[in-house]
Amino acid sequence: MSNFLESLGILPNMEQSGNPIRSAWDGLSSRPGGKALFHLFLARMVPYTGSLGARILELREGYAKVELQERRAIRNHLRSIHAIALANLAELCGNIGVVYSLPDNARFIVKGIDIEYLKKARGTLVATSHSPVPKTDEQQDVDVEVEIHDVSGDLVCRATLHTLVGPKKSSK
Repeated sequence: MSNFLESLGILPNMEQSGNPIRSAWDGLSSRPGGKALFHLFLARMVPYTGSLGARILELREGYAKVELQERRAIRNHLRSIHAIALANLAELCGNIGVVYSLPDNARFIVKGIDIEYLKKARGTLVATSHSPVPKTDEQQDVDVEVEIHDVSGDLVCRATLHTLVGPKKSSK
């Protein structure tokens, strides 16, 4: 389905030139209903990420802020947010910050993740990421730091995404 949507120009091919995530966020986020449209766009591009139900609050070079509201579908047997949902939130937050910051001719992939679960996660969570801003598509390793806090401000999870940045297939 996504290849069909790409062929119609509805979903971008991430291997083509440009940065569709940055373009979509910059074009939509400040408009009424724009963030909701951006989330639909993101969920269509990356269905698994869309299933988490998180919302991007802020996005700029080297920084992302993402919110996740607790709901039954992401709880564990202890009625707290499942560890893997926290890992998914950390990955989304770190990845969206990295991809927004990439040069138009670069792409990335997560090579690994280190994660610490510090407290049971309940209620609404806010993840923030800080990442280096690659200036070229030269192959490089980038570590992206992510923290997840609950509504009381307590740190519930800390993660580091080990990310490989490099050129898009079509750029070299």
